[in-house]
Amino acid sequence: MCRYAETPYRVHYVCVPCRRSSKLPWDGAVHPCPHCRAPMLLAGHDFAAPRRRNASGWVAVAAVLAVGLRYEGFETCGCSRQPKFRPRTRAQVRQRRRLARRRGVAIADMLAARDPYDAAL
Repeated sequence: MCRYAETPYRVHYVCVPCRRSSKLPWDGAVHPCPHCRAPMLLAGHDFAAPRRRNASGWVAVAAVLAVGLRYEGFETCGCSRQPKFRPRTRAQVRQRRRLARRRGVAIADMLAARDPYDAAL
């Protein structure tokens, strides 16, 4: 049975400059930030917002969303769960960007990789 087919789940939307997140319906509409009225970015079902004072965490969120990744652990229909890795600190983002340049890999692929020092990449 598909998890998301039965119940309309809400997804997380994020405004990175304001450091705010909201759970709103996944309807394809543009949702403005309640603080600055700029359009919020779709972050996914499994997003956990860092605290507002955590600048390093918000830099990581901005980097992940800027390359087009989302915080999803479920498949699109919700039938199976495969947790995806996303960097949580500025240092992890810096490390993965550096390795992406060295290896010639796309930054999005390196940000999604669990262990960038794994030789199988």
